[in-house]
Amino acid sequence: MSSAMPDAEVLDATLHAALRTGGDFAEVFIEDRRNCRAGFDDGRIEELVSGRSRGAGIRVRAGASVGFAHTTELSPAGLREAARVAAAAARAGGVQQPGRPLNRQDAPAPNEVAAAPDTVAKARKVDLLRTAEEAARAEGSAIFQVACTYGDSRRRILVANSDGLMSADEQVKTFFSVSVDAAGDAGKQNGRETRGHTVGFELFDTVDVADLARTAARRALRKLEAVPAPSGTMPVVIGAGGGGVLFHEACGHGLEADHIHKDVSVFAGRIGEQVANPMVTLIDDGTMPGEWGCYAIDDEGRPAQRNVLIADGVLVDYMWDRLRADREGRDASSGNGRRQSYQHLPMVRMTNTYIANGNSEPDDIVADTPNGVYVAHLGGGQVNTATGDFVFGMTEAYLIEDGRLTAPIREGNLIGNGPDVLMLIDALGNDFAMGSPGMCGKDGQGVPVGDGTPTLRVQRLTVGGTAA
Repeated sequence: MSSAMPDAEVLDATLHAALRTGGDFAEVFIEDRRNCRAGFDDGRIEELVSGRSRGAGIRVRAGASVGFAHTTELSPAGLREAARVAAAAARAGGVQQPGRPLNRQDAPAPNEVAAAPDTVAKARKVDLLRTAEEAARAEGSAIFQVACTYGDSRRRILVANSDGLMSADEQVKTFFSVSVDAAGDAGKQNGRETRGHTVGFELFDTVDVADLARTAARRALRKLEAVPAPSGTMPVVIGAGGGGVLFHEACGHGLEADHIHKDVSVFAGRIGEQVANPMVTLIDDGTMPGEWGCYAIDDEGRPAQRNVLIADGVLVDYMWDRLRADREGRDASSGNGRRQSYQHLPMVRMTNTYIANGNSEPDDIVADTPNGVYVAHLGGGQVNTATGDFVFGMTEAYLIEDGRLTAPIREGNLIGNGPDVLMLIDALGNDFAMGSPGMCGKDGQGVPVGDGTPTLRVQRLTVGGTAA
């Protein structure tokens, strides 16, 4: 299968066909994706797979109507046929609109890839898994299961539209994850550690998989001594990088313009209002070099942007894709138009969403908290974007007693409301860190995202535990 992308002449002809029945905007999105995944479980290879997908998605807009078609046939005839189907689905009817001549407008990549993962022998990738597994098991006899995963991907995209834009990007990602289970008198406990960046195999120049495995194993072993989580409303300190998912889910989705347009966000109509403690600044930044959610262009061809959403506690903007920006009369999107693949329409999505640094020393934040809970890592949860109400699991947490971290606690839940949490943050550390790489799901589509925070304290949150 050829890896060549269609040239400007073919793309121009495809756009011409898409506008033939009178649409006012047309777009061609072409994607070529390769991936490799290897899994190691209990001392043996459970999975070693690679794959490739390649195709085009064509979107036609006619007024408020949007038509979309996708195809794996990238020949001129195949693209023209998909364009015809998309135009028919848009129910365009009228005089053909002339498109502008295509003009190449590539954006600078946020970082360079030094070692393309698809040029690295699979045996080297398996060796990393074996090294991690051995290091984890060496931490103690209570460890009974170790699962390690390696993955890499290369995604090449090309976007062309009837406004004359033509832009391309190549996104290479590499990750490694270790999950360790340990057993003791209190039952089973799990420790997990993951590293993933938008870089090549050079990830392992700075990430030692044995250290990663030891960290995961020690976390699982430490949790064997855990006491039941308390229950009730109390101060909660969230460690650097450990709570970004809370703000991604409970606040970030509510700042996506499609939710604002549908009036299903608690932040709708609140531009210019104070929505957080004045020490809080919330940013979505697709330009962060090497982070999991970074890229040169979004899936509509718009260069990635650094978008300040909340500045000093005041809501200043939402995130936008092309469709919502056009509806609101904005000059351009915010570079947040993303899609899972060529088979999907773009929608407003986050990239790397984080709370900016504060001024406090993290140890001082804990010392100034007489009693409460310290959360090192949050797990998955559920959020209602219309209200901001959430429930998140705590995968690693400790009691705070007399201003000190004491016993680890068994996994419990944090229960609260995203907008309330923004107002209740009363301390921000100076130790900002990004968390683990993640996949964000929305309307059936998943895209890679990052999130981060410094150490912070929320004056009061409900902890759902089992302690009497």
